[in-house]
Amino acid sequence: MNDTRFLFLDLMKRCLANVIYGDPGCVPGYEPSDFQIGRRFEGLDWPTVAHTMIGLKRLHNIQMCVEDVLARNIEGDLIETGVWRGGATIFMRAILKAWGVEDRNVWVADSFEGLPPPDATKYPEDANCNFHVFSQLAVTIDEVKSNFLRYNLLDDQVKFLKGWFRDTLPAAPFEKLAVMRLDGDMYESTMDALINLYPKLSIGGYAIIDDYNDIAACRKAVDDYRAAYKITEPLVGIDWTGVFWMKGSRGLVPEEG
Repeated sequence: MNDTRFLFLDLMKRCLANVIYGDPGCVPGYEPSDFQIGRRFEGLDWPTVAHTMIGLKRLHNIQMCVEDVLARNIEGDLIETGVWRGGATIFMRAILKAWGVEDRNVWVADSFEGLPPPDATKYPEDANCNFHVFSQLAVTIDEVKSNFLRYNLLDDQVKFLKGWFRDTLPAAPFEKLAVMRLDGDMYESTMDALINLYPKLSIGGYAIIDDYNDIAACRKAVDDYRAAYKITEPLVGIDWTGVFWMKGSRGLVPEEG
């Protein structure tokens, strides 16, 4: 990577996570706290201003995965399901821009209304999930588009899928993905994304799970899907919570019963 491209993408990560000016963050259930570089690096707080809460390590992972599929010519678009203020997808678009890629899209999939109330009858794993009560997680589509514009990265290569995943992902208008990043937190949201997107992930592409080690419902959905489809590629840790793997085969049809 040349120095200019490296500096641009490094600055993008620092701006998206706002380690530049250091806005206060908070941990859910606690009062806002002063900016702490270590917490922001690991994605351990909910920033008050920054455009992503995933931290620098998970941004580094996005860069590694996207640049690797570009280098190996793995076919497909890029998607994140559950985008909050849009930071991760803004960074995906920045990577394509830095490498002069004009034949791939970045898909921004979210309800833009926060998370749904748990359907504990259908998904008992979500019974204790109360993410729907956090108003901080409800960021409108206009706010996310505005954030793209702040970086001059809102263009025809950015596509929005607005609505609950169970409604939007089955009919999502793309055939192949090279990188899919799931940040739906809940069992239902994670499973909806896996069922509808993983079959479209190209062999050699990457599946990234944001909250695998932190949220039990998310982890259970991933484990259940991988078991059902005989996915044996090892999970690789990113930081304290995120994991990813490279798709090595088309997988198998789940067994009946």
